[in-house]
Amino acid sequence: MVRPAAVGAALAALVVLALIAGGTTPAAGTSRSAPPWPAPTALQEHAADAGLRNVWGERLAEHVHTHLTVLDGDTAVTVPANIGHSDRQRFAAQLHTHDTSGILHVESPTRATFTLGQFFDEWGVPLTAWRVGGLHGELTVWVDGRRYIGDPRGIALTNRREVVLAVTSVGEVPRLPAPFDWPPQYR
Repeated sequence: MVRPAAVGAALAALVVLALIAGGTTPAAGTSRSAPPWPAPTALQEHAADAGLRNVWGERLAEHVHTHLTVLDGDTAVTVPANIGHSDRQRFAAQLHTHDTSGILHVESPTRATFTLGQFFDEWGVPLTAWRVGGLHGELTVWVDGRRYIGDPRGIALTNRREVVLAVTSVGEVPRLPAPFDWPPQYR
């Protein structure tokens, strides 16, 4: 005979183990799996999760571009097109992508500091000082070619900034990729 108290204790232990292994419970539409991580289709909801809103057609006070590289070992993870953006829906959050180049666009009617954490919230991919989505290993962060120590969520997205998130096997020495070759329209 199974005792209700034993079942309750077992369930509580499983919840604790899940929280230790994976952090907090993911929000709806977030990805804790391995890549690829698609662009979310619920643009309004994901933008709101990141503290963003639709600014389609508004006059811009700020227009900057940051490049993001995510590496799973030596393999680049695609940053999808149209995170926070849709021509068909006439939707553009202040922070969005247009293509798969890894260029993050900050287009805002007000000057503000937008962060890498907001972008990942909008994308629906968890980002902490220790992990990126469901990738397993050690996370190394570089900003503009220099090693960054701290929570990458707070990295400000400034013009022509380059951010690299590299997840490698434990003990493996991560390699900083070559600098991003900005297309002429962004130089």
